[in-house]
Amino acid sequence: MAVDLRRTRSLMAAAAVLAAAALSACGGADADQAAAPVPSSAAPSSAAPTSAVPPIKGKLRGYGTVRQLSEAADLVVRGEVEAAGFRVDEVLRATTGSTVRAGARITLASLPSGVPDSAHMSTLEAGQVVVLYLAKDPTAPTFRTLSGDFGVFDVSGTGAEAIAVTRSQAMAVSGLLTEDPAASGHGFRTTLGQLRTVAAQVR
Repeated sequence: MAVDLRRTRSLMAAAAVLAAAALSACGGADADQAAAPVPSSAAPSSAAPTSAVPPIKGKLRGYGTVRQLSEAADLVVRGEVEAAGFRVDEVLRATTGSTVRAGARITLASLPSGVPDSAHMSTLEAGQVVVLYLAKDPTAPTFRTLSGDFGVFDVSGTGAEAIAVTRSQAMAVSGLLTEDPAASGHGFRTTLGQLRTVAAQVR
């Protein structure tokens, strides 16, 4: 039986075209899947909260409790403001590596320029006895009170029962370990002994 070569070539060409079309269709489907958007549950969300987000420049962090202040501070000290700095009479808490001891004198720096809240802060004056919650300047041998007045307690009396009162009513904690919404905006009053106890609990 004779084979029609022309017919065979035509069939082979048609088969090749069909195979190419099938491969193209498969490739197209894969490409569509690769280009499809990732489901929202797997995609990172710019709205998701993250602790790595820096605070807004020019704003001061608020603190709700003495414990929060103690945890955030590089140094918690009781002492007296002097004309040329601060005399440390007692270290309530210091981070690892701190060389500040009772009897030392440290330099206090003001809030960074341009912070709007700085206009509402009090000033530390010679002769005032206070407990300060301080942040160390990483580039200079100075300290700054945490969020201005938040980090200042005025002390009156002696011993563990000495009264410690927040410098500001508005910029003040409202409790030792837990916040008290009813006390918010009215300042906070405690004892030196209580400040010592909370500072000692933070490691």
